[in-house]
Amino acid sequence: MSDAFTIDASVLVSAFTPSEQAHLSCKALLREIRRSETPIILPTLAIVEIAAAIGRGQGKPDLGYAFALEVSHFPELTLVNLDPSLAQEAAEIAARHRLRGSDAVYVAVARRFGAALVTLDAEQQERAAVIVPARRPEDVQPGQH
Repeated sequence: MSDAFTIDASVLVSAFTPSEQAHLSCKALLREIRRSETPIILPTLAIVEIAAAIGRGQGKPDLGYAFALEVSHFPELTLVNLDPSLAQEAAEIAARHRLRGSDAVYVAVARRFGAALVTLDAEQQERAAVIVPARRPEDVQPGQH
C-alpha cells in the first residue's frame, strides 16, 4: 500500500471551519500531511463539494471558492477525473456497499490508488472499511496506515 490519503470533503471543510466539532483534529491532520509531504489523492469532485459546502452551507460563496482553489493547489495533490471507468467502479461500490454516490467516488479513488480514506462520515468509514483502510482524522498519522 502506498503512503497516500484520499481525504473526504467533510474533513477538508471541517479543517477550514472553526465552528465544526472536528475542526482542530482535521486542521492538525492537514498540517501534518502537508509538513510530511504525504501524497493526497482526491477526485475532482472534492473541489466542487468544498466550494458548495462553504458557499451554500455557510453562506460564504467567495470564501468557499477561494478555499476550494487553495485545496486544488496543495503540494503533493493529485486530482483524479471521474472518467467512465472510475464512474463504473464507483457505481459498483455504491450499489454493493450501500454508499451515497459521492462517498463511493472517494472510496473508488482510494482503492484505485492504494490510499487510505480519511473521513468524518461514520457510515462511509464503516462501509468503506471492507474495501480500503478507512480512518477518522484523529486516528491518522501520516506515514502509517
